[in-house]
Amino acid sequence: MKLTNGFDISSSALTAQRLRMDVIASNMANADTTRGKLVDGKWVPYSRKVVSLEEKQGATFSQVLSGAMGTTKASSGGGVKVSKISDDTAPFKQVYNPTHPDADENGFVLMPNVDPLKEMVDMMSATRSYEANVTALNAAKAMITKALEIGK
Repeated sequence: MKLTNGFDISSSALTAQRLRMDVIASNMANADTTRGKLVDGKWVPYSRKVVSLEEKQGATFSQVLSGAMGTTKASSGGGVKVSKISDDTAPFKQVYNPTHPDADENGFVLMPNVDPLKEMVDMMSATRSYEANVTALNAAKAMITKALEIGK
């Protein structure tokens, strides 16, 4: 087990939460984009993006024990990683606006499936997770500093 495992785990979480915040910001910026992608010669609205996170595979207990005994080389704790960024499958919203250039013959416009309230809640969650990982990183740094002071 490395002394810096706490740094590795927290830094992977910081990177993942930062990407999550970037995707949420992109969703908010495109909340009114009716021409997100050209499909078969027809414009479709921007589709909300969703970030999926998963655990990085770390070592098992027996691998860590073998590594500590010197028989093999293994690390513990994997952290987190982004597994994929996918489109939300929620249907697009229909808004009646006959003066809009993308309105159909009935006056309805397909709008993105982005809900600003949901995006703000996700942004707050990502921000709190980011802050918690910064706190964990600082705690790990303080413990290593105290351990080095013991050796003086």
